[in-house]
Amino acid sequence: MKKLFLFIGILSMSFLNAQDINDALRYSQQNILGTARYRGMSGAFGALGGDLSALQINPAGSAVFLNSFGSVTISSRNINNDTNYLGTSNNRNSSNLNFNQIGAVFVYNNYQNDDSSGINKISLGLTYGQTTDNANKLFTNGQSNTSIESFFRTEAQGFPLSLISRRAGESISGHYNYLGEQEGYAAQQAFLGREAFIIEERDSIPSNTSYISNIAPGNFDQEYFTESTGLNGKFTINGGMQINKDFYIGVNLNTHFINYDRVTEFYEANNNTGSIINEVIFTNKLSTTGAGLSAQIGGIAKISNMIRLGASLESPTVYYIEEETIQQLETYSRDRNETYFTDPDVINIFPEYRLRTPAKATGSIAFLFGKQGLISLDYAYKDYSTTKLSSDEGISFTNTNREIDRNLQGTSTVRIGTEWRHGNWSVRGGYVFEESPYKNELVMGDKTGFSLGTGFDFGKFKFDIAYDYSEQEYTENFYPNSGFSNFTSVDNYTENLTFTLGMNF
Repeated sequence: MKKLFLFIGILSMSFLNAQDINDALRYSQQNILGTARYRGMSGAFGALGGDLSALQINPAGSAVFLNSFGSVTISSRNINNDTNYLGTSNNRNSSNLNFNQIGAVFVYNNYQNDDSSGINKISLGLTYGQTTDNANKLFTNGQSNTSIESFFRTEAQGFPLSLISRRAGESISGHYNYLGEQEGYAAQQAFLGREAFIIEERDSIPSNTSYISNIAPGNFDQEYFTESTGLNGKFTINGGMQINKDFYIGVNLNTHFINYDRVTEFYEANNNTGSIINEVIFTNKLSTTGAGLSAQIGGIAKISNMIRLGASLESPTVYYIEEETIQQLETYSRDRNETYFTDPDVINIFPEYRLRTPAKATGSIAFLFGKQGLISLDYAYKDYSTTKLSSDEGISFTNTNREIDRNLQGTSTVRIGTEWRHGNWSVRGGYVFEESPYKNELVMGDKTGFSLGTGFDFGKFKFDIAYDYSEQEYTENFYPNSGFSNFTSVDNYTENLTFTLGMNF
């Protein structure tokens, strides 16, 4: 009976609303998965420029290029998730390969300007950069004394039996679709639970609004599996200029996209005396697409031959997001020797909603030691409590926005990077610390990481390679904001190996 369901067939569609703080945070977080040089220095490029991924931190970096330049990057990623669920440990490892950066900057020198005053250089950049790799896998299992029945039973309380019961001749798909259109998510879950005999009415009268469980108390063997795919990225048009030799300014206009798919499967088994239902498999699939816009402005100043300062501001990104879900529920009764397979075969289409992510401010300083090497430091601040959900469809996100304000906080990120040159060779290293967006670090801890890299300059061409590693602890709630509050602890370890080929032209 334990299997991963395939989602096949679409009979009808329904509309509902179920976005929460997890959606808001998932799409508000982004990391520049850029060039090997950028990643080899842990992204500490705000006062440096001269790298295509550095434009995503400080737009003024395009004017630092001495000549026109282009690059393309691929990266392999390995994720290791260690889970602990009620004392039982598990591990799930996954790997993937991505094309995560391409772009070019075109530099126009003002040769008519013979002195150091005025505009010395103009630059135009066109880039694509991956901001989030959504590929991930997680598996956990253990024995609990709470059952998933509490999810369905809690959702059902208050709904009349006549509402969540099929009428004569009505199909599962038809009634599930009707509930989604007229009543929403909770009514659909109540209907699924009753159809699969997880819950039943306390009184067999149409006006009954109280429900009891067909799963008896005791111990429950449980498994939870989730797999996500997709990526987020942005396309950037950049303009920059060098002024009076020592000052660089730049602006970015960014278009963003979201592509996120996730399947979760929860399995539960019991041998408890009095249980009518002994096994449950609950499967959900989420598909998300979105598009957004943002802008950036930045500057770099040469304070001396040794010191450079940088500052940049990124506006909030305003996304328009669409989501779809599909559900299946299967149960098994040992006493009846019968399987109840409840497959509505319906796509729930959420009304489009708007997400405004936080603004981000970055300050940077770099120390240059001639042509031998450099040390760079970036500090960025981003207040996740300012994240907001809204809708033009008449949907209220008041409770979700209140939850965001209550649970999320402003975060600081510190990146330190260094690069040293010997002939045509370069060696690099870096460290990053990113504060948790949650006020409660038990929900999500701080993120730390380091990087190493090297590169060789062939003259016209450059080749760079980098390795970076990060780790973070967080909790994975199986069904957030529901009557079933079980979760697993996760230790996430991520490694990336990045290769970039660059060309001067």
